Amino acid sequence: MFIDRARIYVEAGAGGDGASSFRREKFVEKGGPNGGNGGRGGSVILLADKNLNTLVDFRYKRKFVARRGNGGGNNNCTGAAAENVVIRVPMGTLIKDDATGVILADLTDDGQSFTAARGGRGGKGNACYVTSTNRAPTFAEKGEPGTASWLKLELKLLADVGLVGYPSVGKSSIISRVSAAKPEIAAYPFTTLTPVLGVVRIDTERSFVLADIPGLIEGAHKGVGLGHDFLRHVERTKVLLHVIDASGLDGRDPVEDFDKINEELALYSEKLAARRQLVVANKMDLPEAEENFERLAAYVREKGCEIIKVSAATGAGLEELMYKAYEMLQSYVPEPEEEVEGIREEDPDSFQIVPGVDTDFEVKGKNIERLVAMTNFDNDEALHRFQLIWRKLGIEEALKEKGVEEGQSVRIRDMVFEFKEQ
Repeated sequence: MFIDRARIYVEAGAGGDGASSFRREKFVEKGGPNGGNGGRGGSVILLADKNLNTLVDFRYKRKFVARRGNGGGNNNCTGAAAENVVIRVPMGTLIKDDATGVILADLTDDGQSFTAARGGRGGKGNACYVTSTNRAPTFAEKGEPGTASWLKLELKLLADVGLVGYPSVGKSSIISRVSAAKPEIAAYPFTTLTPVLGVVRIDTERSFVLADIPGLIEGAHKGVGLGHDFLRHVERTKVLLHVIDASGLDGRDPVEDFDKINEELALYSEKLAARRQLVVANKMDLPEAEENFERLAAYVREKGCEIIKVSAATGAGLEELMYKAYEMLQSYVPEPEEEVEGIREEDPDSFQIVPGVDTDFEVKGKNIERLVAMTNFDNDEALHRFQLIWRKLGIEEALKEKGVEEGQSVRIRDMVFEFKEQ
């Protein structure tokens, strides 16, 4: 089953908690702190695999959660890091943030990977907080929470040459003749509902991947007739073979077909409109085709395209067509790659203060939220450290500027504080 879209949830593991412990040995009255750090949490990684060609596995499993790291131990023992969760996806998978639609990664090469959710670092043990003024700290950090999000996966087939055209013009018959692909072939429109890939071998050393893209219709650029689903797979092809029914037996004019399909390609993407194109006049074994060919050929050449006669039914012209497609591939000039937007890095110390939903104010920011998550508020020393960093980041002054008053509630992450001026 060919599935080219999926929505998945990824959640990385939290880091392990740091340990708070002290040396306890015979004849050592006051051993120093020796609490070890926690281990890093597992990350969720998407890995491109050339042996996959569909996203069908995500129909049955959509949630991927990594384990948290182990906690630190005494004697400065660091907790074990959790294993990463590796999700294999087909080459050509586009990864988007489900909430914003921002493109996070485009996995086009075998072995290329993207860390979809990053595991939290382990909390520091109390041995890390020894200073000249505090020789015996009793507090340790909690593990950092891992990141989590919903992602959209979109598969765009990686093919060298794409067959495009109206339904029932003979695209499936051509690919079945020139490769080992076996698409369903029948005498009704939209027999092919999913793209089909086939490898065309010119000789023992030369070959290319040919894609049979399901038939396009007028309005495809707007999504009519599953247009977006089909057009997406044409985007990565280097050469287009525009197949036209030269016989016009279905009451369509071959010249009009040529114009309408190109219009749909242009309305969907300017890059597609500029893609190298070879027009394939199919069904030339029928008498009506010869009557239309000269007119079609003259029009196509005016538009700057080459045209070639073939018959998928008899196999005539197909070998020449494949050689010509291979030649066009050799002269293909790569287009500038679409820039992947990625996740914009912001100053981790920056924060914003907004009205809270269930509190008077809410503070949002990377470092302050991480600090709250990793602080053990049951420990007085840890609480004092939190207050020092709180002031250093300027949050207290910023709250005052927003008009906070004594006793009002302030939320940071899942912790709610009562504001008291120090």
